[in-house]
Order: sequence, then structure tokens, then C-alpha cells
Amino acid sequence: MSTLAPAPGGAAGGDPAARRDGVLLTGATGFLGSELLARYLQHSDRTVYAVVRADDDAHATRRLHETLASTLGSAEPFAGRVRALAGDLTKPGLGLDPAVARAVTGCVDEIVHGAAAVSFDLGLEFARAINVEGTREMLELALLCERRGGLRRFTYISTAYVAGLHRGPFREDDLDVGQRFRNAYEQSKFESEQLVRRYRERLPVTVVRPSIIVGDSRTGWTASFNVLYWPTRALARGAFPVLPARRRSPVDVVSVDYVADAVYALAAMPAGSGNTYHLTSASDATSIGELLALACDKLDVKPPPLISPRLYLRVLAPLLGRFNPRRRTFVRATTTYVPYFSVRTQFDDSRAREALGPQIRPRPLAQYYGRIIDYALQTRWGARPMTRAAAALHAGLTDVMCAPAPVRSR
Repeated sequence: MSTLAPAPGGAAGGDPAARRDGVLLTGATGFLGSELLARYLQHSDRTVYAVVRADDDAHATRRLHETLASTLGSAEPFAGRVRALAGDLTKPGLGLDPAVARAVTGCVDEIVHGAAAVSFDLGLEFARAINVEGTREMLELALLCERRGGLRRFTYISTAYVAGLHRGPFREDDLDVGQRFRNAYEQSKFESEQLVRRYRERLPVTVVRPSIIVGDSRTGWTASFNVLYWPTRALARGAFPVLPARRRSPVDVVSVDYVADAVYALAAMPAGSGNTYHLTSASDATSIGELLALACDKLDVKPPPLISPRLYLRVLAPLLGRFNPRRRTFVRATTTYVPYFSVRTQFDDSRAREALGPQIRPRPLAQYYGRIIDYALQTRWGARPMTRAAAALHAGLTDVMCAPAPVRSR
């Protein structure tokens, strides 16, 4: 039997090998990707094919099963419905054997492309190799799916920060508004979206743009202690003599469970094809001043004085690094995140809110901030990580644990 075919009995409702309704995921072993993997397995009976960076398919399978065990408590209930494909976004054809690529395009009618290089300190060429050229390879694979029997949806997970340094409203149909960028991540994702738009006439594309993604609003669990977490940890340690930030700047934060629920729902909506959706807090975003108050109250620390981010980057940071060598690492990290402390962009998410309705809504950060920080403290900011499954048990939640779908859902 082909390694791409579902295992007998691995899906409900008819002969699984005769079905062509599989979904292909990239990034399935990552933070957001593992949440999406869980939803496709728990809320449908479809087979999931995951392109995993690995030495071979056996290695890829081990990585994927480890993700399942961490995410859902056990890989066993879903072992017959997941197929790992060793691949590499930086290689032609995704590094897949041509026969494997052709076989998988005959098994899937949906692709969710979420794999990306997300570090803010990457060089532009390296970021482009993954975020732009990797997306190009996925789009070409999608075209092969289209030719081999039709593709129902290609969902591309972008970022709201393709807006870069744009000031003022940034709407869901906006892309190139003459903006500059804070880092190579933003620029490469912007260029990738430009590429995706050029394929819209040939593919049923949906683009989703999350803002800053933090832990689960119900359990606090996260696998990524970046962006919001790093400055919060520094604040807890008293490492900020001053905080380079604009008090009124919005901090647009969304929880990983909201983003995963929204992506899963939008990918299933016929009206989603050809549209872009902001998965952001938008008008409900907190401000730097409000976030600082939340953090200081939770951590029981005094708020540091705020200064202009421009003054910090141009004057204070160079002085701190020059006269206090022990602070150089801190200064380098700070300069990575400081640009996000003075954002002047307002994301309009009107289309997403209308499409998702009242059932799937981003919660205000204040409602779950304590929970995500409790998790960070409990795990020592990721030094002693807890699995998603363990965090769910700790929070008394059973609905996010291992449970096969009761009904088939497309």
C-alpha cells in the first residue's frame, strides 16, 4: 500500500482509499500548526498529510507522532489518519520525491500553508528562501492538485504585520501601501503575499493574517515564548531601567485557540475563496499603557518610566552596550522588540468578524492575560515546558484532549 494512502479503517464512512478529501498541512509540528492539526483530526474524519522537515519519512513520522502525543495526549487514536512526508521548503519540489508529490496531489483537496521562518533577526535572503520561495513551491504543488482533480482551498497563513511601519488604518484588502518594514520577517511575508495574489486567478486562495499570537486563552499553554513574553520576563526581573514605548500604541494580541478556530472555519467557507482576513484584536486591542498596568499588577513590580523608542535606539541602547558589556545581550534583544512598542497601525478586521460571527471571536487580552503569565511562570518561561495535553488536564479541560470526531465534516 502506498505510504500516502490512508490506513484501512483509518477514517469513517466508506472506503478511505477511495476518498479524495485529505488536507495537506505545512508547519504541523509548530505552535499554531499543531493546533490546526488537532482541529482537523478532532472535528473531521479526513486524512491529514503533513510536510515535515526531516531526514526521511520515518523521521518525519516520529516527529509528527511526538506532536500528536504532546498535543492530544496520545497519537494512537489518529495514527491511521496522519501521514508525514519528509520535505524541505528551501528545496525544489519541497524536497519531495516526484512520485510522492504526484501521489499526494491525488489524495488532497485542501492545503493549509503555515510553515515559515518567524524569527525577527533573520537575514533577508534566508527569510526569503523559506517564506517566499517555499510558498512558491507550495503554490506549484497546489496547481498540480488543481490539475489532478480540483483543489477546494489553498489557505495561506500570513501576518498582519505585512503592514510594516504603515500608520493609520490597514484594511483586509490592503497590501502594498508604500510601507517600510521593521525586519526581514515582515518584508518576506509581504513579498510572499504578493506572490500568493498572483496565483488567485488559478487557485481558490484564502489569506489569513494573525497579529501577535500568544498562548491558549483557556489553559495558558504556549510553545513560543517570543514577542510579548520576552519583555514581560524582562520586566519581572527588573531588567528595564526605562521602557522604550509609546503609552498609547496598540498592542494587538490574539490567542492561539482563536486563530486556529478561525483558520479552520474560514478554510471551510465557500465565500472565503479569494478573500483576506485579519485575525486581530482590532478595535479591542489593548495599549502599551494598559498592558504595562496588567503586567505590573500580575508580577507585583513597579512600572519603569517610559521613554521615546527612537531616543532609546539612537542614544541609550548604544551607551548601555558600550559601558556595560553584561547588558549587550539584553540590548540586542530589546532592539529586536522595541519597534513593536510604538506601532501606529490599526488593523481593520470587519470581514473576518462578519464571516466568523459571534461564535468565533478574539477575547480581550485582559480576560486571559493572567492565565498565560501563570503558565509562563509555572514553566519558567519555557525552561520546563508542559505539553498542551498536560496543560489542558491541569486546567480541567477535556474537550481539547484526544477525542475522535463524532461526525464527518468537510
